[in-house]
Amino acid sequence: MRIDPESRALNGFSTFLTFVGLNLLFALLCLPILTIGAATSALYEVTLRYSEDESGRPLKDFFPAFRANFGRATALMLALLLPAALLGFSTVFWFAMPTVLGGVAGVVALLGGAYFFAAFLYAMAQVAYFRNSVRQTLRNALLLPAAEPVRTLGVLLIPVTLVALTILFPVFGIIVLTVGFSVGAYATAFLFRSVFARHEA
Repeated sequence: MRIDPESRALNGFSTFLTFVGLNLLFALLCLPILTIGAATSALYEVTLRYSEDESGRPLKDFFPAFRANFGRATALMLALLLPAALLGFSTVFWFAMPTVLGGVAGVVALLGGAYFFAAFLYAMAQVAYFRNSVRQTLRNALLLPAAEPVRTLGVLLIPVTLVALTILFPVFGIIVLTVGFSVGAYATAFLFRSVFARHEA
């Protein structure tokens, strides 16, 4: 009996293990909090590359991408993810107030937080895909959610769905910690490539 190392089953299993490894690397490197931006941009870089005809070596390329993107990704994270988090806390605060004003302020804070979070994701994808300055990347990231509302909804829907399913079904958290982040980033890569292709010129 001979086992073909190029068989679809073995290739599929190898790809699955690669995404598990990527997921674990990403989760571990997000723990220091300050490295969330660099870890996210590295994950996007290897999944964007892999989404183009399965090119690149996701696991081997992750750490070089992490190191190369660290400075820009961290600066952009502080500029975009910090306001998104503050607006998220504001959302909880205002919705806890049983008044019309509290409800309106909560909706405004929620929409603002979602916009900044989408801008953060776009910024991390740009760091992974382009070599623009921090200023140019920040400007593009703040404009893209408004310029691409449909695709932005898709970009946001993936992480929101993962979080919602984990809250509703805590056992789903095992899937998120196993392959959720990496597979989610891979799915989002196709949306990012579509957006960049429309605006690259």
